[in-house]
Amino acid sequence: MNMAKGFSGVMGVKRVAGICRILVRHGFGNFFDWLGGFGAAVTKRPLDMVGKAATGFPSPERIRRIFEELGPSFIKLGQLMSTRADIFPASYIEELRKLQDQVPAVPFSEIQQVIEEELKKPVPSIFRECHAESIAAASVSQVHAARLFTGEKVAVKVIRPGIRKIIEQDIRLMYSLSGIIEKNFELGKVVGATNIVKEFERTIFNELDMFIEAGNIDRFGKNFKDSDEIHIPQVYWDLTSKSVLVMEFIDGIKMDQVETLRAAGIDPQKIALIGLRSFSRQLMEFGFFHADPHPANTIVMTANCVGIVDFGIMGFLDDDMMRHVAHLLLGFAERDYDMVMEALEDAGILRQDMANLQEFKADLKDVSEPFYGRSLKTISVRDVYDQVMQLVLKYRIKLPRNLLLLFKTLIQTEALGKILESNASLLEISRPFAKKFLEKRYDPQSLFTEMAKDIREMGSQLKTTPKWLHEILKQTAAGKQRLELHHSGFSSMDARLEKGINRLTIGIVIAASTIAASLILNSSQKVLEFSFHFMGQQTLSITGILGLAGYTIATLLGIWLIYSIFRSGKM
Repeated sequence: MNMAKGFSGVMGVKRVAGICRILVRHGFGNFFDWLGGFGAAVTKRPLDMVGKAATGFPSPERIRRIFEELGPSFIKLGQLMSTRADIFPASYIEELRKLQDQVPAVPFSEIQQVIEEELKKPVPSIFRECHAESIAAASVSQVHAARLFTGEKVAVKVIRPGIRKIIEQDIRLMYSLSGIIEKNFELGKVVGATNIVKEFERTIFNELDMFIEAGNIDRFGKNFKDSDEIHIPQVYWDLTSKSVLVMEFIDGIKMDQVETLRAAGIDPQKIALIGLRSFSRQLMEFGFFHADPHPANTIVMTANCVGIVDFGIMGFLDDDMMRHVAHLLLGFAERDYDMVMEALEDAGILRQDMANLQEFKADLKDVSEPFYGRSLKTISVRDVYDQVMQLVLKYRIKLPRNLLLLFKTLIQTEALGKILESNASLLEISRPFAKKFLEKRYDPQSLFTEMAKDIREMGSQLKTTPKWLHEILKQTAAGKQRLELHHSGFSSMDARLEKGINRLTIGIVIAASTIAASLILNSSQKVLEFSFHFMGQQTLSITGILGLAGYTIATLLGIWLIYSIFRSGKM
């Protein structure tokens, strides 16, 4: 769905008016001066706002408060922005992380109406009982406990009524505002305001579709079907629709309730290891990870089993990105910065032609070295993340969205580990999983799979190439295109090729001379022997002279060849 077409209608105008009142109340007194598209002239001067930061942009705290008052859409947008430390300053990232997606629950009568409209049945005929009080309420959805007629306890997650329309209106407004910001403010161009809104649109509409979350749960459950440590809720597909998701109710203790865990005889550090192993498998085995592992979504069921809920935000890594991440994890775990640099270059994050590549490597090493050999208790992944992001900003590096989501998940995973007082090292836990993934890529089955994939791609290219070539030639013949062929560098290539062939020829001559000389000198047959007086009576033959000459030629040519190679610096 693309909402980048502006907005209209009575509801749209009311929403704009409400947003304007909030902005004016927070010191955006000249809001209408720069809000082009609503009838006011757009000025080219910086925003003149109360409480603006030294950069000419509103202070981080003011931005957070505005987002909280603007409601669900802007809270979600702020949460997305808090993951983009590659483009926003650290002070804004830290403040936006405080945005809480908690709102008062919608009355059960409205939730019941949604359930009945979606499932085409009255609630009493679907559930033996359904609790009117919600057990969780967020800006997009809320959850109620219920029990089926077959006896199973279930969690019923329902999209809040009317929220889709509000979000659609807000996204249209966001597109209008982002266009104005990019047009009039340099900062808007730098951060790519419109692209942020596009990313938000994709994310929020995925959260509004319960079929997507149900599919995520189903896939996750299949990935961990062989695990006794991780429990994924069962989805009741016959009771699931676009706005309603019915799944198994996971009962237990929230992971951050450490004292309650200890009282139940559960070792918090063991639970932390289960979480770290699970996360490592998600990254290095499946390429599909839970990207919101906060305490409310991680429930300790027994001393040896953890349940995971809320699969609205997921991260995906394709095979290539999994390989890059595996090399990054191994590189950092083994202090192999060459491996780290190669992984970053292969991922397209760094370029070989960067003038300051060695400077970046030195900075990266300076950031990483102080953290080696330390446990989660003494390392702040957030500190590491912030320092790496400073490098990203310094060298103007663009990071893929899923890699940023992975960094954000690492921070949350580290936070859980600290809550559970874990001594484990995330790098040490993930190292064997990364090694196993890389080793698996070289087994015969994987190699054949890769070969088959390459052959399919090659076949597709061979199939389409004649068509494109014909089209190019056709347009060229019609005068619509012009082909110009330029060649350069062939003369130097010819010289290098000739030099290489000459060296190879000399090498062959040296080898032949040495072999021939050895055969002649070791031969029992002598030709034209003659005697002479030199420190006594001496005997010499023509064959001996030829052998000595061969050794001499081979030695001189060998010395010259070695010297020329060393001189060229091409050893």
